[in-house]
Amino acid sequence: MNEAQLKRKVEEKGFELTSTALSQFETYYELLVEWNGKMNLSAITEKEEVYNKHFFDSVSPAFFNFIPQSGTLCDVGSGAGFPSLPLKILFPNLHVTIVDSLQKRITFLEEVVQQLGLKGVSLYHDRAEQFGRQKGHREAYDVVTARAVARMSVLSELCLPLVKKEGLFLALKGPKADEEFVIGKKAVHLLGGQLERTEQIILPEEGGERNLLAIRKVRNTPKAYPRKAGTPNKKPLGEESVTS
Repeated sequence: MNEAQLKRKVEEKGFELTSTALSQFETYYELLVEWNGKMNLSAITEKEEVYNKHFFDSVSPAFFNFIPQSGTLCDVGSGAGFPSLPLKILFPNLHVTIVDSLQKRITFLEEVVQQLGLKGVSLYHDRAEQFGRQKGHREAYDVVTARAVARMSVLSELCLPLVKKEGLFLALKGPKADEEFVIGKKAVHLLGGQLERTEQIILPEEGGERNLLAIRKVRNTPKAYPRKAGTPNKKPLGEESVTS
């Protein structure tokens, strides 16, 4: 996928990619390749693959009206900025907060935000477990996203505490999303979430299958969660009761 194909595919879904947005995507790609020589940001660096498997994949939640165009979005474990920064390029009035545990990635994202001229983006070097307990961030966001960060039982504890009541936790997953949710559904329920629906995207040019799990925050998250840093991954909620 190239710039023209990205523009066409997005416009087929009813959204516009302006010349400014296309220029921002091009600069983003160039920075990704440049910085990938210094640190491990992505195994995908071929231009057509980046446009398909990173940029198009990242904006796909917009096609299902999961993203409020001028609301608040928190991206947990964003890595190289996916999906939040492509969504920010698509929706300039979206306020984006990114939290990542690695300072080197935050430094890269600061450069991307500066070079692309993005306004309304906040970057935090922090563990999601700690971030989710902070006043001003806990239960503060319309949408919380995570893409390829951890399995659902772990991811729910990192993300749902940040979602405001009636807001949305959006997990971007691969082909085994349904299996993951079966194992993680007890954790989702305990943390105040309820699966609203699942949507599937087949990426162009044999890019593979993606699934979007949309989890509505129907109750406040109990104060005991998230647990201290590292615990969700070591002792995932609910998995001890799941039989194989």
